[in-house]
Amino acid sequence: MNPLQVQNRLQTTSSPRSVSLQTAWSTCIDEHAQVDWLILHFNQWFSHYNVILVRGEYEPEYFPATDQHPARIQFAHGFFNSALHEISHWCIAGAKRRTLSDLGYWYAPDGRTAEQQCLFEQVEVKPQALEWLFAQACLRPFRVSLDNLTGAGGNGAMFKDQVFAQVQHYLAEPATIPKDGLTLIQYLCNEIRAGKILHSNEFLRQALD
Repeated sequence: MNPLQVQNRLQTTSSPRSVSLQTAWSTCIDEHAQVDWLILHFNQWFSHYNVILVRGEYEPEYFPATDQHPARIQFAHGFFNSALHEISHWCIAGAKRRTLSDLGYWYAPDGRTAEQQCLFEQVEVKPQALEWLFAQACLRPFRVSLDNLTGAGGNGAMFKDQVFAQVQHYLAEPATIPKDGLTLIQYLCNEIRAGKILHSNEFLRQALD
């Protein structure tokens, strides 16, 4: 192994330890470091719920707490936006559904029929709207997901309209944001935006196209 390979290997293996609770978000220059930062902070901020955010190698999944282990919000493939999306589902689920595998969500895999896709979109409007708020609090891009590449595509424009409208409703009436979601937004804005709160004019419908 040449010196460059040794250096690259050290950087790769030490990356998770290079981010601490004292690390400023602005110094996390790549997605891996930003994910590390989010995991550390989420797990501290919500430790009183006996839940941890963890990277998953495959598809996202939620595992309720057991006598031996905390609950796990497992997001897909180490993607930052997947972490935000799974957190949004957890925030919306509430205490009772957090005791259920996958938060008790109905889910049909990719390849859904038009009817199944319609149901999917109905339950995804609020989670994706909340995810957009999280992403903006992190100064990260957001994209809506219809998540049905091999099935009926659904009405993408209508779904985007609904997500946009839900974001505007959340911002106009912050009390309608799930409590833990609002708490996370406040923490993220304090840490990443120097306390600057989210405003409706930061969210444009055309940004979803």
